[in-house]
Amino acid sequence: MSSNLLKYERELYKNNITLIAGVDEAGRGPLVGPVVAAAVILPKNYHLEGLNDSKQLSEKKREAFFQILQKEAVSIGVGIVSAEEIDRINILEASRKAMYIALENLSIPPEYILSDAMSLNDIDIPSRPIIHGDALSLSIAAASVIAKVTRDHIMYEFDQKYPEYHYKKNKGYPTKEHLELIKKYGITKEYRMTFKPVKYVLEELSSEENKEVVG
Repeated sequence: MSSNLLKYERELYKNNITLIAGVDEAGRGPLVGPVVAAAVILPKNYHLEGLNDSKQLSEKKREAFFQILQKEAVSIGVGIVSAEEIDRINILEASRKAMYIALENLSIPPEYILSDAMSLNDIDIPSRPIIHGDALSLSIAAASVIAKVTRDHIMYEFDQKYPEYHYKKNKGYPTKEHLELIKKYGITKEYRMTFKPVKYVLEELSSEENKEVVG
């Protein structure tokens, strides 16, 4: 599996480019919490059986690969942009900003960047956006796992702080149950206030005297 995902990397190896950073983000769709990006530089011709787009992996598999990559990657950088910042600059720009932060947090500067669909022009390193890159490039797949697991761990912390919202289960995504819970319990400060379902609940709550923003 993973050898099929080295096509883009191998094209770069031919030009003696080996420090290739795969970049991906997690958490564009949720109503609550940050967007998280990761940049991962893998060893040349790296192989990790079963590593693929994090969305195709079970939670248990993602956690296992997360631990392996922490040990075996050449370098890992993570970027986190808060819900407040998402509201200020919009989710697309917040995702891009998280990717730049992740790249800055690499211990070794990459020679080339492969990103999942996102153009990264504000950095002095050549890059290539790849549509569905997390399913086509091993470096991006690795970044997708790091980003997803890092964000899940943040949501587990939120779950302990606000158990009534079931964040461990919904990860902040707008499931039917989650939407019912925010109508019941209100909106905490970690929510993305500009996202439509949250705006709708805030409008509903503002018409009720007994409920207010919590947290």
